[in-house]
Amino acid sequence: MAVLSLEPVAPALPALADAQAGSLSRLQPRTLAQQVIDALVAAAAEGLILPGDRIIETELAQRLGVSRVPVREALRVLESQGIVVNEPYKGIRLTPVTPERIDQLIEVRVALETTALTRAIRLGRNDGEHLAALQAIVDDMKARAAANDVFGFATADTQFHRTLCAFAGNAVLSDMWEMLARQMTIIFGLSALGKPMADIVDEHLTLIRVFGSGNRTDMARAISEHIDVEIHKVDLENIIARRRSEATAIPS
Repeated sequence: MAVLSLEPVAPALPALADAQAGSLSRLQPRTLAQQVIDALVAAAAEGLILPGDRIIETELAQRLGVSRVPVREALRVLESQGIVVNEPYKGIRLTPVTPERIDQLIEVRVALETTALTRAIRLGRNDGEHLAALQAIVDDMKARAAANDVFGFATADTQFHRTLCAFAGNAVLSDMWEMLARQMTIIFGLSALGKPMADIVDEHLTLIRVFGSGNRTDMARAISEHIDVEIHKVDLENIIARRRSEATAIPS
């Protein structure tokens, strides 16, 4: 397993829904378990821990400099969100990324985000203020890309789609999307290892443009293109295999 640390994770941009409430949300203290979660997701998004890799509780606690208690708690949360699997006689592993798994995630995301965007347009939440919030996130993606910050880029990508869903004003929908968020951050990170980040930025600029047009048919087509067609152009299995080969070639 690659070296992990509990370095602070860059804060995500606040959702517009918080800004509309009149002030920024208060920052909540992060528990050790939450920091362990952040460290694991960051390592997975950067390809330092790969899908299928075994995660040993004691080793992880030692590498992060914490007790086994927050590690155990973090792994329970990650298991509930489908990020790790705990199988008899095999232990805990990062959930494998298979074509079937990707197709299932795509199907759910397209349904959720199409519903969210259709509702947001109907509510008139595709105006200048909302578009500016999305543009700010894309600007952050550009800055992360320029710094070759894969995890930061993936986190900003996740925040972009989280914000889109928040525009729908449907708490149930946002909660359902949030259950996928960490899985998607990992996939966004792995994708950025095999696809130019500038191309991914351009896709998000297209989404902003179509969203601003208010055409629901075009919006549904654009989100399907972005989530379904574009992800299938990325050979995640090859990216993972290449990273695993590179890891075994370099002494730990």
